[in-house]
Amino acid sequence: MTARPDMPVVVCVMDPAIADQVLPAELRERLSARVRLAPGPERSAPRAVFPAEFAEAEILISGWGCPRLTPDVLAGAPRLRAVMHAAGTVKSLVSDAVWERGIAVSSAADANAGPVIAYTLALITLATRRTLTMAARYEDGWPAFGGRSGADGSTVGIVGASRIGRGVLAGLRRSDAGHRLLLTDPCVTDDEARRLGAERVELAELCRRSAVVSVHAPLLPETTGLLDAAMLGLIPDGGVLINTARGAIVDTDALTRECASGRLEAYLDVTDPEPLPPGHPLLTLPKVLVTPHIAGAQGSEVQRLGRYAVAEVDRWVTGEPLLGAVTREALSHLA
Repeated sequence: MTARPDMPVVVCVMDPAIADQVLPAELRERLSARVRLAPGPERSAPRAVFPAEFAEAEILISGWGCPRLTPDVLAGAPRLRAVMHAAGTVKSLVSDAVWERGIAVSSAADANAGPVIAYTLALITLATRRTLTMAARYEDGWPAFGGRSGADGSTVGIVGASRIGRGVLAGLRRSDAGHRLLLTDPCVTDDEARRLGAERVELAELCRRSAVVSVHAPLLPETTGLLDAAMLGLIPDGGVLINTARGAIVDTDALTRECASGRLEAYLDVTDPEPLPPGHPLLTLPKVLVTPHIAGAQGSEVQRLGRYAVAEVDRWVTGEPLLGAVTREALSHLA
């Protein structure tokens, strides 16, 4: 379809290494039916850059690697009215200038949530079977049947009723394992927790009662170091910590001590710092699995983010509300 002069200009800015995966040809063709799509950055470009067409753009589709939208950057885009972020958090993307200009912001965090939920549920399955402990003992002989662990009736504590936390709760409720579910979140009432299938408790009680503690809170000043030495010490012997949220929510030194003692297992998709320095104990301890921040959309899954962003462009052009809308007020409480 030939672009019409009255169509809004859309510019896509993200790391060239992922642009074709996030926005393959079929999605770009779909965009071109509604908007004038400016050429993306060259594949050979070392990083994402704003093309000359940014000066005419009304809509920006951003992604991993998009430079921060500072006042200077926005000064070069006087017509920009909306940002559709084909990734999760927009905290590193938007500046106060975005809100002051009244630019609408949407995030594909809902599309990114599915892979994180599935990944976390898989880790909980491994955790309830004490997988890392069993693997560490493999060469010493297989455990007797009576010494094995299963998921049925296990207590799982969810820290944070975020979109991910709620999705994990829903997945655990659908399981036939009969999990006992605990939830801690200062913004959730007892009644809301019950609707989510969980019992609302304070963090200390959750740690004391849970065989598996899974972290899904946003990183805020009040959640930094939330799972400190005192809280980790309350988790029963043989307990498991899972973190697919933000590394700084957990005290790295305290967790290292607990795992080095053999008392706890840990599955960490995020760490503090990230990545951990070479030779860090958490990388070599037998009851710890550290993965390189892969819980979110990976490989073939990242097209979900592109589809979400393109659908948001459709909604914007037709005057419909944005499903992934992010406000200045909400951003401070989001991941």
